[in-house]
Amino acid sequence: MFEEKRNLDGVYFRVKRYGKWENVCFSDLRSDEREDILEGKSIEWVKQLCRILADTISEIGKKFDLRGENDE
Repeated sequence: MFEEKRNLDGVYFRVKRYGKWENVCFSDLRSDEREDILEGKSIEWVKQLCRILADTISEIGKKFDLRGENDE
């Protein structure tokens, strides 16, 4: 099975997939891999990850002039 790697967020983790180790961005991890990474992390660590992901989303939005839908 192949998971597409987009390498968007720049926060890499070593994970073992299909018998070999790979460097994978947090946003490219499978749900179970994310759960494993987050297990036991401090609140401050998770907050920093959220800051990095938020900055990444903002930069992608600016670069491609993207906006989410708004009900207003």
